[in-house]
Amino acid sequence: MHLKALPERKFYEDQQGAASGLLKALAVFIAFIMAVGAAFAGMNTMYAAVARRTKEIGTLRVLGFSRRSILVAFVLEAVAISIVGALIGMVLALPLNFVSTGTANFVTFSEIAFNFRLTPSLMLGGLIFGAVIGLLGSLLPSIRASRFKIVDALRAS
Repeated sequence: MHLKALPERKFYEDQQGAASGLLKALAVFIAFIMAVGAAFAGMNTMYAAVARRTKEIGTLRVLGFSRRSILVAFVLEAVAISIVGALIGMVLALPLNFVSTGTANFVTFSEIAFNFRLTPSLMLGGLIFGAVIGLLGSLLPSIRASRFKIVDALRAS
């Protein structure tokens, strides 16, 4: 007989096989799709904010603010809002902390059980991810805001 003694944890990890990797890849793919959607939603909101604040941008330019400072102001505003959004998402996810669930592996007819854990490193990663999405979603509207000509910005209704 071919027998091999394994710790129980190792035995179940081997039973999972590629299913846990597939589950992680699926989670990353869904997060990517949602991030692209969030970036476009943020971009749409920033374009509306730029259009609504055209006279304000023109006034800032008359007062001597450079194009770069206007660009930085809009980018920082969007990043701050995205960080607040990430924090709200984390607070809403807290009730799921330590909830156990599972999924079936139809190859080995076993179940993969896992806990949802919101660790400090995951929260930091979520904040960084939210800030990056806010940055990427705000670049084009912020560049548009910084390129307004002073006269055209002040004439806007």
